[in-house]
Amino acid sequence: MAKLHVDPQRLPVDSIAGEPALPAERLDAGWLRARLAHPPSWDPELPEDLRERFPHLRRAAVLVPLVKRPSGLTVLLTQRTAHLSSHGGQVSFPGGRAEEEDSSPIETALRETQEEIGLARRHVEIVGVLPEQATASAYLVTPVVGLVTPPFDLVAESNEVAEIFEVPLGFLMDGMNHQRMSFDLPDGAGRRSFYAMPYERFFIWGATAGMLRNLFHLLRA
Repeated sequence: MAKLHVDPQRLPVDSIAGEPALPAERLDAGWLRARLAHPPSWDPELPEDLRERFPHLRRAAVLVPLVKRPSGLTVLLTQRTAHLSSHGGQVSFPGGRAEEEDSSPIETALRETQEEIGLARRHVEIVGVLPEQATASAYLVTPVVGLVTPPFDLVAESNEVAEIFEVPLGFLMDGMNHQRMSFDLPDGAGRRSFYAMPYERFFIWGATAGMLRNLFHLLRA
């Protein structure tokens, strides 16, 4: 796939998704745990055309860490270091490429999370997985949802992670905060649309925003 030659933060907003915010009871750890254990029928939003562009996708997994704070659940995210060749400077979930010794996507997500940000797996309760998502870097990513219990210590892997931060789950589970943007690919390769969820000085977009969008769909179904 051709590289993106535009700054997504400078693109105009095409539209706002606009669905109502999730009610407070659906942002509760217990409710969320039960929903992911017994999900209803729901329709994910997936960029299926990427599977056509990349017939041989590499396996990866990320952890979607929902931190149990006194004020409510938050989503723990990282900002990648700018020098990385793949998604440099972007906001992402902790995670990475699957290794042969990994027994499952859950194992990949937990291992990579501990390596990237130092979050020990004893703090993480796995509650479910979201649909696999293809990315423009030719990965097929499994998002693994986990409830994270403080207190915990984090140490960023300095070569990969520039910053670790948290966003209130309630902000991300509100369709009024889901922006639709688009851009033309080089050489007439078509037009790409994506979601963005700007929060304070962080610009959450692309695959990460797409995974959050699917969590939103699952919780509101």
